Amino acid sequence: MAETKSPATRSPALQIRRGLRRTVCALILLTLAGCASGRKAGDAAEAAAAKPVAVSTSAAIPQEVPADFQETGTFVADESSDIAPLVAGRVVSTPVDVGARVSQGQVICELDHRDAELKLQQARAQLEESTAGVRQAQSRIGWVSGAFNADKVPEVAAALANYQSAAAQAKLAAADSQRYANLVATGDVSRSAFEKALTAQETAEAQANAAKQQYEAAANAARQSSEAVSTSQASLEGVKAQLAQAEKGLADTTIRAPFDGYITARPVAAGEYVALTNKIATIVRIGSLKLQLQTPEQRASLAHLGDAVTARLDAYPGREFVGRVSAINQSVDPNSRVFILEARFDNPDTALKPGMFATAHVRLPGGVEGIFIPKQAIVRDKTTDSNQVFAIQNGKARLRVVSIGESAGDLVRILSGIAAGDLVATNNQVELFDGAPVVSK
Repeated sequence: MAETKSPATRSPALQIRRGLRRTVCALILLTLAGCASGRKAGDAAEAAAAKPVAVSTSAAIPQEVPADFQETGTFVADESSDIAPLVAGRVVSTPVDVGARVSQGQVICELDHRDAELKLQQARAQLEESTAGVRQAQSRIGWVSGAFNADKVPEVAAALANYQSAAAQAKLAAADSQRYANLVATGDVSRSAFEKALTAQETAEAQANAAKQQYEAAANAARQSSEAVSTSQASLEGVKAQLAQAEKGLADTTIRAPFDGYITARPVAAGEYVALTNKIATIVRIGSLKLQLQTPEQRASLAHLGDAVTARLDAYPGREFVGRVSAINQSVDPNSRVFILEARFDNPDTALKPGMFATAHVRLPGGVEGIFIPKQAIVRDKTTDSNQVFAIQNGKARLRVVSIGESAGDLVRILSGIAAGDLVATNNQVELFDGAPVVSK
Protein backbone atom coordinates (compact mmCIF):
# COMPACT_ATOMS: atom_id res chain seq x y z
CA MET A 1 0.00 0.00 0.00
CA ALA A 2 1.42 3.39 -1.13
CA GLU A 3 2.15 6.01 1.41
CA THR A 4 0.10 9.29 1.17
CA LYS A 5 2.14 12.51 1.41
CA SER A 6 0.97 15.49 3.45
CA PRO A 7 0.78 19.07 1.97
CA ALA A 8 3.89 19.93 3.80
CA THR A 9 5.77 17.13 2.09
CA ARG A 10 4.56 18.08 -1.53
CA SER A 11 7.18 19.44 -3.92
CA PRO A 12 7.45 23.28 -4.46
CA ALA A 13 7.34 22.89 -8.23
CA LEU A 14 3.97 21.22 -8.07
CA GLN A 15 2.58 24.04 -5.98
CA ILE A 16 3.81 26.66 -8.46
CA ARG A 17 2.17 24.87 -11.43
CA ARG A 18 -1.14 24.65 -9.61
CA GLY A 19 -0.99 28.42 -8.76
CA LEU A 20 -0.36 29.36 -12.36
CA ARG A 21 -3.31 27.25 -13.51
CA ARG A 22 -5.60 29.00 -11.04
CA THR A 23 -4.36 32.46 -12.23
CA VAL A 24 -4.90 31.66 -15.91
CA CYS A 25 -8.39 30.39 -15.20
CA ALA A 26 -9.23 33.60 -13.34
CA LEU A 27 -7.99 35.77 -16.21
CA ILE A 28 -10.05 33.77 -18.70
CA LEU A 29 -13.16 34.17 -16.60
CA LEU A 30 -12.59 37.96 -16.33
CA THR A 31 -12.07 38.29 -20.10
CA LEU A 32 -15.23 36.38 -20.84
CA ALA A 33 -17.15 38.53 -18.40
CA GLY A 34 -15.76 41.71 -20.05
CA CYS A 35 -16.73 40.53 -23.49
CA ALA A 36 -20.23 39.82 -22.33
CA SER A 37 -20.48 43.29 -20.80
CA GLY A 38 -19.20 44.96 -24.04
CA ARG A 39 -21.76 43.10 -26.11
CA LYS A 40 -24.47 44.32 -23.79
CA ALA A 41 -23.26 47.99 -24.04
CA GLY A 42 -23.04 47.84 -27.84
CA ASP A 43 -26.49 46.35 -28.01
CA ALA A 44 -27.74 49.19 -25.80
CA ALA A 45 -26.07 51.88 -28.06
CA GLU A 46 -27.52 50.29 -31.19
CA ALA A 47 -30.91 50.22 -29.54
CA ALA A 48 -30.57 53.91 -28.61
CA ALA A 49 -29.40 54.87 -32.12
CA ALA A 50 -32.27 53.08 -33.68
CA LYS A 51 -34.79 54.93 -31.52
CA PRO A 52 -36.50 57.66 -33.63
CA VAL A 53 -36.33 61.30 -32.49
CA ALA A 54 -39.70 62.98 -32.11
CA VAL A 55 -39.74 66.30 -34.02
CA SER A 56 -42.25 68.88 -35.17
CA THR A 57 -42.20 69.63 -38.88
CA SER A 58 -43.27 72.41 -41.19
CA ALA A 59 -43.48 72.54 -44.95
CA ALA A 60 -41.51 75.09 -46.98
CA ILE A 61 -44.06 77.60 -48.28
CA PRO A 62 -43.80 79.31 -51.69
CA GLN A 63 -44.78 82.98 -51.68
CA GLU A 64 -44.51 85.67 -54.34
CA VAL A 65 -41.94 88.28 -53.37
CA PRO A 66 -40.63 91.37 -55.18
CA ALA A 67 -37.86 90.68 -57.65
CA ASP A 68 -34.53 92.02 -56.54
CA PHE A 69 -30.81 91.47 -56.49
CA GLN A 70 -28.37 91.84 -53.63
CA GLU A 71 -25.12 93.80 -53.56
CA THR A 72 -22.80 95.22 -50.94
CA GLY A 73 -21.51 98.75 -50.75
CA THR A 74 -20.31 101.64 -48.65
CA PHE A 75 -22.10 104.79 -47.58
CA VAL A 76 -20.54 108.10 -48.57
CA ALA A 77 -21.49 111.61 -47.54
CA ASP A 78 -23.87 113.61 -49.71
CA GLU A 79 -21.21 116.35 -49.77
CA SER A 80 -17.69 116.32 -48.36
CA SER A 81 -15.31 119.27 -48.43
CA ASP A 82 -11.69 119.67 -47.37
CA ILE A 83 -11.61 123.35 -46.47
CA ALA A 84 -8.40 125.21 -47.29
CA PRO A 85 -7.59 128.87 -46.53
CA LEU A 86 -7.83 131.46 -49.30
CA VAL A 87 -4.94 133.41 -47.75
CA ALA A 88 -1.88 132.29 -45.84
CA GLY A 89 -1.46 133.29 -42.22
CA ARG A 90 -1.17 132.32 -38.59
CA VAL A 91 -4.12 130.57 -36.95
CA VAL A 92 -5.61 132.67 -34.15
CA SER A 93 -8.51 130.42 -33.10
CA THR A 94 -10.40 127.28 -34.12
CA PRO A 95 -13.81 127.53 -32.45
CA VAL A 96 -15.08 124.09 -33.61
CA ASP A 97 -14.04 120.56 -32.68
CA VAL A 98 -14.26 117.23 -34.47
CA GLY A 99 -17.83 115.94 -34.38
CA ALA A 100 -19.37 119.40 -34.02
CA ARG A 101 -22.37 120.30 -36.12
CA VAL A 102 -21.96 123.59 -37.99
CA SER A 103 -24.29 125.76 -40.02
CA GLN A 104 -23.50 127.38 -43.34
CA GLY A 105 -21.49 130.56 -42.72
CA GLN A 106 -20.43 129.59 -39.20
CA VAL A 107 -16.83 130.48 -38.33
CA ILE A 108 -14.58 127.43 -38.13
CA CYS A 109 -11.16 129.16 -38.12
CA GLU A 110 -9.75 132.66 -37.60
CA LEU A 111 -6.41 133.78 -39.09
CA ASP A 112 -4.36 136.79 -38.00
CA HIS A 113 -5.94 139.71 -39.87
CA ARG A 114 -3.73 142.66 -38.91
CA ASP A 115 -1.91 142.78 -42.26
CA ALA A 116 -5.22 142.56 -44.09
CA GLU A 117 -6.63 145.44 -42.05
CA LEU A 118 -3.59 147.63 -42.85
CA LYS A 119 -3.94 146.89 -46.56
CA LEU A 120 -7.62 147.80 -46.35
CA GLN A 121 -6.83 151.13 -44.68
CA GLN A 122 -4.24 151.88 -47.36
CA ALA A 123 -6.73 151.09 -50.13
CA ARG A 124 -9.33 153.36 -48.57
CA ALA A 125 -6.83 156.23 -48.43
CA GLN A 126 -5.94 155.70 -52.08
CA LEU A 127 -9.62 155.72 -52.94
CA GLU A 128 -10.11 159.10 -51.29
CA GLU A 129 -7.05 160.50 -53.10
CA SER A 130 -8.19 159.22 -56.49
CA THR A 131 -11.71 160.53 -55.94
CA ALA A 132 -10.33 163.98 -55.18
CA GLY A 133 -8.17 163.82 -58.32
CA VAL A 134 -11.18 163.05 -60.50
CA ARG A 135 -13.16 165.93 -59.00
CA GLN A 136 -10.26 168.31 -59.57
CA ALA A 137 -9.93 167.26 -63.21
CA GLN A 138 -13.65 167.65 -63.73
CA SER A 139 -13.76 171.06 -62.16
CA ARG A 140 -10.83 172.14 -64.36
CA ILE A 141 -12.94 171.69 -67.47
CA GLY A 142 -16.25 172.57 -65.87
CA TRP A 143 -17.54 169.02 -65.92
CA VAL A 144 -21.01 168.85 -64.45
CA SER A 145 -22.58 165.50 -65.24
CA GLY A 146 -23.53 163.36 -68.17
CA ALA A 147 -21.61 163.11 -71.44
CA PHE A 148 -18.74 165.51 -72.13
CA ASN A 149 -19.52 168.56 -74.33
CA ALA A 150 -16.53 170.77 -75.06
CA ASP A 151 -18.75 173.79 -75.88
CA LYS A 152 -19.88 173.84 -72.24
CA VAL A 153 -16.35 174.40 -70.94
CA PRO A 154 -16.15 178.11 -69.92
CA GLU A 155 -13.02 178.87 -71.93
CA VAL A 156 -14.43 177.12 -74.99
CA ALA A 157 -17.79 178.83 -74.60
CA ALA A 158 -16.11 182.27 -74.46
CA ALA A 159 -13.99 181.49 -77.52
CA LEU A 160 -17.09 180.26 -79.33
CA ALA A 161 -18.98 183.48 -78.52
CA ASN A 162 -16.05 185.60 -79.73
CA TYR A 163 -15.89 183.60 -82.95
CA GLN A 164 -19.60 183.87 -83.56
CA SER A 165 -19.42 187.67 -83.01
CA ALA A 166 -16.45 188.01 -85.37
CA ALA A 167 -18.20 185.91 -87.98
CA ALA A 168 -21.26 188.14 -87.74
CA GLN A 169 -19.09 191.25 -88.15
CA ALA A 170 -17.41 189.69 -91.16
CA LYS A 171 -20.77 188.88 -92.70
CA LEU A 172 -21.97 192.44 -92.12
CA ALA A 173 -18.78 193.84 -93.61
CA ALA A 174 -19.19 191.60 -96.65
CA ALA A 175 -22.73 192.90 -97.15
CA ASP A 176 -21.55 196.55 -96.91
CA SER A 177 -18.76 195.87 -99.37
CA GLN A 178 -21.19 194.38 -101.86
CA ARG A 179 -23.56 197.32 -101.51
CA TYR A 180 -20.70 199.78 -102.11
CA ALA A 181 -19.67 197.77 -105.15
CA ASN A 182 -23.14 198.18 -106.63
CA LEU A 183 -23.16 201.94 -105.90
CA VAL A 184 -19.75 202.43 -107.50
CA ALA A 185 -21.15 200.83 -110.68
CA THR A 186 -23.99 203.41 -110.80
CA GLY A 187 -21.72 206.27 -109.80
CA ASP A 188 -23.56 206.95 -106.58
CA VAL A 189 -20.45 206.61 -104.38
CA SER A 190 -16.82 207.26 -104.87
CA ARG A 191 -14.23 204.64 -105.58
CA SER A 192 -12.47 205.38 -102.30
CA ALA A 193 -15.62 204.69 -100.25
CA PHE A 194 -15.90 201.30 -101.93
CA GLU A 195 -12.27 200.46 -101.23
CA LYS A 196 -12.74 201.49 -97.60
CA ALA A 197 -15.72 199.11 -97.29
CA LEU A 198 -13.74 196.33 -98.99
CA THR A 199 -10.88 196.79 -96.52
CA ALA A 200 -13.34 196.62 -93.58
CA GLN A 201 -14.66 193.32 -94.99
CA GLU A 202 -11.23 191.79 -95.23
CA THR A 203 -10.37 192.93 -91.72
CA ALA A 204 -13.59 191.46 -90.31
CA GLU A 205 -13.02 188.17 -92.10
CA ALA A 206 -9.46 187.97 -90.76
CA GLN A 207 -10.73 188.59 -87.23
CA ALA A 208 -13.38 185.92 -87.71
CA ASN A 209 -10.74 183.40 -88.84
CA ALA A 210 -8.55 184.25 -85.84
CA ALA A 211 -11.54 183.84 -83.48
CA LYS A 212 -12.33 180.50 -85.09
CA GLN A 213 -8.77 179.28 -84.54
CA GLN A 214 -8.93 180.39 -80.91
CA TYR A 215 -12.23 178.52 -80.46
CA GLU A 216 -10.85 175.34 -82.02
CA ALA A 217 -7.71 175.55 -79.86
CA ALA A 218 -9.84 175.98 -76.73
CA ALA A 219 -12.05 173.05 -77.73
CA ASN A 220 -9.01 170.83 -78.36
CA ALA A 221 -7.57 171.79 -74.98
CA ALA A 222 -10.89 170.95 -73.33
CA ARG A 223 -10.98 167.59 -75.04
CA GLN A 224 -7.46 166.84 -73.83
CA SER A 225 -8.54 167.83 -70.35
CA SER A 226 -11.53 165.49 -70.67
CA GLU A 227 -9.11 162.66 -71.49
CA ALA A 228 -7.33 163.48 -68.25
CA VAL A 229 -10.67 163.14 -66.48
CA SER A 230 -11.20 159.74 -68.12
CA THR A 231 -7.71 158.71 -67.06
CA SER A 232 -8.42 159.83 -63.51
CA GLN A 233 -11.70 157.95 -63.54
CA ALA A 234 -9.98 154.78 -64.79
CA SER A 235 -7.42 155.17 -62.04
CA LEU A 236 -10.29 155.57 -59.59
CA GLU A 237 -11.87 152.34 -60.80
CA GLY A 238 -8.54 150.58 -60.32
CA VAL A 239 -8.33 151.87 -56.77
CA LYS A 240 -11.88 150.68 -56.15
CA ALA A 241 -10.86 147.22 -57.34
CA GLN A 242 -7.86 147.30 -54.99
CA LEU A 243 -10.20 148.28 -52.17
CA ALA A 244 -12.49 145.37 -53.00
CA GLN A 245 -9.50 143.03 -53.00
CA ALA A 246 -8.38 144.40 -49.64
CA GLU A 247 -11.88 143.89 -48.22
CA LYS A 248 -11.93 140.34 -49.57
CA GLY A 249 -8.46 139.70 -48.14
CA LEU A 250 -9.71 140.73 -44.72
CA ALA A 251 -12.85 138.61 -45.08
CA ASP A 252 -10.75 135.61 -46.18
CA THR A 253 -8.92 135.58 -42.85
CA THR A 254 -12.20 134.34 -41.36
CA ILE A 255 -12.90 130.82 -42.67
CA ARG A 256 -16.55 129.78 -42.64
CA ALA A 257 -18.49 126.57 -43.24
CA PRO A 258 -19.61 126.31 -46.89
CA PHE A 259 -22.76 124.32 -45.96
CA ASP A 260 -24.55 122.72 -43.02
CA GLY A 261 -22.75 119.60 -41.83
CA TYR A 262 -20.45 117.94 -39.34
CA ILE A 263 -16.74 118.44 -38.76
CA THR A 264 -14.89 115.16 -39.28
CA ALA A 265 -11.32 116.49 -39.16
CA ARG A 266 -9.59 119.63 -37.91
CA PRO A 267 -5.84 119.16 -38.28
CA VAL A 268 -4.75 122.70 -37.30
CA ALA A 269 -4.54 124.51 -33.98
CA ALA A 270 -4.02 128.07 -32.77
CA GLY A 271 -0.50 129.34 -33.38
CA GLU A 272 0.19 127.30 -36.51
CA TYR A 273 1.05 128.98 -39.79
CA VAL A 274 -1.03 127.70 -42.68
CA ALA A 275 -0.40 128.04 -46.40
CA LEU A 276 -2.91 127.89 -49.23
CA THR A 277 -2.29 124.14 -49.56
CA ASN A 278 -3.02 123.31 -45.93
CA LYS A 279 -6.31 121.72 -44.87
CA ILE A 280 -8.13 123.61 -42.15
CA ALA A 281 -11.00 121.17 -41.61
CA THR A 282 -13.17 118.56 -43.31
CA ILE A 283 -16.94 119.01 -43.28
CA VAL A 284 -19.51 116.47 -44.45
CA ARG A 285 -23.22 116.77 -45.10
CA ILE A 286 -25.08 113.67 -43.93
CA GLY A 287 -28.73 114.76 -43.92
CA SER A 288 -28.87 112.26 -46.76
CA LEU A 289 -26.22 109.71 -47.70
CA LYS A 290 -25.30 107.89 -50.89
CA LEU A 291 -24.77 104.13 -50.92
CA GLN A 292 -22.35 103.16 -53.66
CA LEU A 293 -22.93 99.58 -54.81
CA GLN A 294 -20.39 97.79 -56.99
CA THR A 295 -22.65 95.96 -59.41
CA PRO A 296 -21.60 93.33 -61.98
CA GLU A 297 -22.04 94.41 -65.59
CA GLN A 298 -24.54 91.55 -66.16
CA ARG A 299 -27.06 93.54 -64.11
CA ALA A 300 -26.62 96.78 -66.04
CA SER A 301 -30.02 96.39 -67.69
CA LEU A 302 -31.92 95.52 -64.51
CA ALA A 303 -31.71 98.61 -62.30
CA HIS A 304 -33.38 101.91 -63.15
CA LEU A 305 -33.44 105.34 -61.58
CA GLY A 306 -36.02 105.49 -58.81
CA ASP A 307 -35.95 101.77 -57.95
CA ALA A 308 -36.40 101.09 -54.23
CA VAL A 309 -33.32 99.93 -52.31
CA THR A 310 -33.34 98.39 -48.83
CA ALA A 311 -30.11 98.25 -46.83
CA ARG A 312 -29.08 96.41 -43.68
CA LEU A 313 -26.07 97.12 -41.50
CA ASP A 314 -24.34 95.07 -38.81
CA ALA A 315 -24.41 98.19 -36.64
CA TYR A 316 -28.23 98.10 -36.52
CA PRO A 317 -29.42 94.46 -36.35
CA GLY A 318 -33.04 94.09 -37.33
CA ARG A 319 -33.32 97.60 -38.76
CA GLU A 320 -33.92 98.19 -42.45
CA PHE A 321 -33.12 101.46 -44.26
CA VAL A 322 -35.02 102.37 -47.42
CA GLY A 323 -33.65 104.50 -50.25
CA ARG A 324 -33.90 105.00 -54.01
CA VAL A 325 -31.54 104.51 -56.94
CA SER A 326 -30.31 108.03 -57.68
CA ALA A 327 -27.49 107.50 -60.17
CA ILE A 328 -26.14 104.77 -62.45
CA ASN A 329 -22.59 105.12 -63.67
CA GLN A 330 -22.58 104.59 -67.41
CA SER A 331 -18.96 103.44 -67.39
CA VAL A 332 -17.92 99.87 -66.51
CA ASP A 333 -14.52 99.27 -64.93
CA PRO A 334 -12.57 97.24 -67.54
CA ASN A 335 -10.58 95.44 -64.83
CA SER A 336 -13.27 94.37 -62.38
CA ARG A 337 -16.18 94.42 -64.88
CA VAL A 338 -18.41 96.27 -62.40
CA PHE A 339 -20.15 99.63 -62.44
CA ILE A 340 -21.23 101.90 -59.59
CA LEU A 341 -24.92 102.00 -58.78
CA GLU A 342 -25.70 104.81 -56.35
CA ALA A 343 -28.72 104.95 -54.02
CA ARG A 344 -29.69 107.92 -51.87
CA PHE A 345 -30.96 107.45 -48.30
CA ASP A 346 -32.55 110.09 -46.10
CA ASN A 347 -30.75 110.25 -42.76
CA PRO A 348 -32.74 112.53 -40.44
CA ASP A 349 -31.48 110.88 -37.23
CA THR A 350 -27.87 110.65 -38.51
CA ALA A 351 -27.86 106.93 -37.75
CA LEU A 352 -26.00 106.30 -40.99
CA LYS A 353 -22.37 107.36 -41.09
CA PRO A 354 -20.05 107.79 -44.07
CA GLY A 355 -17.89 104.71 -44.49
CA MET A 356 -20.44 102.24 -43.07
CA PHE A 357 -20.69 98.92 -44.91
CA ALA A 358 -24.14 97.69 -45.94
CA THR A 359 -25.85 94.83 -47.70
CA ALA A 360 -28.53 96.16 -50.02
CA HIS A 361 -31.40 94.71 -52.05
CA VAL A 362 -32.35 96.55 -55.22
CA ARG A 363 -36.06 96.04 -55.82
CA LEU A 364 -37.01 95.36 -59.45
CA PRO A 365 -40.40 95.60 -61.17
CA GLY A 366 -42.56 92.47 -60.98
CA GLY A 367 -42.18 89.53 -58.59
CA VAL A 368 -40.67 86.05 -58.20
CA GLU A 369 -41.48 82.97 -56.12
CA GLY A 370 -39.71 82.80 -52.77
CA ILE A 371 -39.43 79.83 -50.40
CA PHE A 372 -40.15 80.51 -46.70
CA ILE A 373 -39.77 78.34 -43.57
CA PRO A 374 -40.17 79.08 -39.85
CA LYS A 375 -37.25 80.83 -38.20
CA GLN A 376 -36.97 78.10 -35.54
CA ALA A 377 -36.04 75.62 -38.26
CA ILE A 378 -32.74 77.44 -38.85
CA VAL A 379 -29.69 76.13 -36.97
CA ARG A 380 -26.61 78.36 -36.87
CA ASP A 381 -23.38 76.34 -36.98
CA LYS A 382 -20.64 78.55 -35.52
CA THR A 383 -17.95 76.06 -36.46
CA THR A 384 -18.59 76.37 -40.19
CA ASP A 385 -20.25 79.80 -39.98
CA SER A 386 -23.24 78.50 -41.90
CA ASN A 387 -27.00 78.19 -41.58
CA GLN A 388 -28.34 74.64 -41.53
CA VAL A 389 -31.74 72.95 -41.76
CA PHE A 390 -32.80 69.32 -41.15
CA ALA A 391 -35.07 68.23 -44.00
CA ILE A 392 -37.27 65.19 -43.25
CA GLN A 393 -37.23 62.58 -46.00
CA ASN A 394 -38.52 58.99 -45.71
CA GLY A 395 -38.50 59.10 -41.92
CA LYS A 396 -34.92 60.34 -41.68
CA ALA A 397 -33.31 63.73 -41.06
CA ARG A 398 -31.12 65.09 -43.85
CA LEU A 399 -28.77 67.96 -43.10
CA ARG A 400 -28.99 70.88 -45.57
CA VAL A 401 -26.82 74.00 -45.67
CA VAL A 402 -29.03 76.92 -46.70
CA SER A 403 -28.65 80.55 -47.70
CA ILE A 404 -31.20 82.82 -46.04
CA GLY A 405 -32.73 86.11 -47.15
CA GLU A 406 -35.19 88.59 -45.70
CA SER A 407 -37.66 87.85 -42.90
CA ALA A 408 -41.44 88.08 -43.08
CA GLY A 409 -42.85 87.85 -39.57
CA ASP A 410 -41.99 84.42 -38.13
CA LEU A 411 -40.85 83.16 -41.52
CA VAL A 412 -37.49 83.54 -43.22
CA ARG A 413 -36.80 83.30 -46.92
CA ILE A 414 -34.54 80.49 -48.14
CA LEU A 415 -32.49 81.46 -51.16
CA SER A 416 -30.94 78.02 -51.71
CA GLY A 417 -30.92 74.53 -50.15
CA ILE A 418 -34.67 73.95 -49.71
CA ALA A 419 -37.42 73.53 -52.30
CA ALA A 420 -41.10 74.33 -52.02
CA GLY A 421 -43.00 71.62 -50.12
CA ASP A 422 -39.95 70.17 -48.32
CA LEU A 423 -40.58 69.25 -44.68
CA VAL A 424 -38.15 70.70 -42.15
CA ALA A 425 -37.69 69.99 -38.44
CA THR A 426 -38.60 72.90 -36.17
CA ASN A 427 -37.45 71.48 -32.79
CA ASN A 428 -35.08 68.99 -31.15
CA GLN A 429 -32.37 69.76 -33.70
CA VAL A 430 -29.65 69.13 -31.08
CA GLU A 431 -30.62 65.43 -31.10
CA LEU A 432 -30.51 65.16 -34.88
CA PHE A 433 -27.74 64.23 -37.25
CA ASP A 434 -27.62 63.46 -40.93
CA GLY A 435 -29.50 60.18 -41.39
CA ALA A 436 -31.09 60.12 -37.92
CA PRO A 437 -34.50 58.39 -37.82
CA VAL A 438 -37.32 60.70 -36.84
CA VAL A 439 -40.98 60.58 -36.09
CA SER A 440 -43.20 63.59 -36.64
CA LYS A 441 -45.38 64.77 -33.80
